Amino acid sequence: MASLADIILALKRAERVLICGHVMPDGDCLGSVLALGLAMERLGKKVTMAGPDPVPEIFSFLPGAERFLVGKPPPGAYDTLIALDCPSKNRLGKYYCDMVNEDLVIINIDHHTGTESFGTYTYIAPQAAAVGEIIFDLFKMMNIKIDLDIAICLYTAIFTDTGSFKYDNVTPDTHRRVAELLEIGVSTMHINTKVHEEKPMEAILLIGAAINTLSVSPCGKVGWMVVTRDMFHRTGADDEHAEGLINYARSLKDVEVGLFFHELKQDEYKISFRSKSYVNVNELAALFGGGGHRRAAGCVMNGELNMIKEKIITAAVLASRGSPE
Repeated sequence: MASLADIILALKRAERVLICGHVMPDGDCLGSVLALGLAMERLGKKVTMAGPDPVPEIFSFLPGAERFLVGKPPPGAYDTLIALDCPSKNRLGKYYCDMVNEDLVIINIDHHTGTESFGTYTYIAPQAAAVGEIIFDLFKMMNIKIDLDIAICLYTAIFTDTGSFKYDNVTPDTHRRVAELLEIGVSTMHINTKVHEEKPMEAILLIGAAINTLSVSPCGKVGWMVVTRDMFHRTGADDEHAEGLINYARSLKDVEVGLFFHELKQDEYKISFRSKSYVNVNELAALFGGGGHRRAAGCVMNGELNMIKEKIITAAVLASRGSPE
């Protein structure tokens, strides 16, 4: 695995850079891509920031978000592709995944346990609460001035991937980094409002539909919810409005593992896993070809919903019978 010093050398050599994140981008993915892109431009690099899926509405306030290009990789003569927050190259989406095999310098920066090593340089820091923390440290090592636009992007990356600083991936160093971002002028109230308190009516209607599916296992340790394409159609909601719904299942008293089954298209489901205290959901998701973190992970499965639910709920119940760590 590469060191941060290796990554810095590769960034300094780069001239024409394409920076991308994963499918269905979240706050850490977008915040990190935009922060790095803005900083690289200030180093005189030609930068394109792009991804396979659109920027969710709640992150449209991020500086540089209007420049994030969606869909196939924009045509251009790139010498470097930087993948952020992608535990496997498949998470880049088909077209960006294909670019990994092209004659480019590939820089892969991530913080997920079990991240696939791909490309020219791979740097993985599982101890980091967010990729945004890694990018923050890169800037410090490179003596790059973090202005307010970059600070907003980095704060949003860290804020969202720590569950608003509620998850156990938060460390003292997380707060030290965030303190510096606040000193630059980041408004915590503004970002919290944009991310959590400006939901469209469609998102609230989707919450109601999903709540009606809320179920708990007989042992009381596993809770789950489902959203289907029909629910999206009936409420007018988009896929991005399903973000955070798993927290309703996880927040039930005595539930250790929360599950969320999100229908992407017919017979294809994204399953999210969350735990409170002792179940390692990274290991649980890995049983089904996924991964992530100890308390937050996910996978994608194809098949009939009831069969998928039976397999995953059974495994989650078994894992929840273990002793607290």
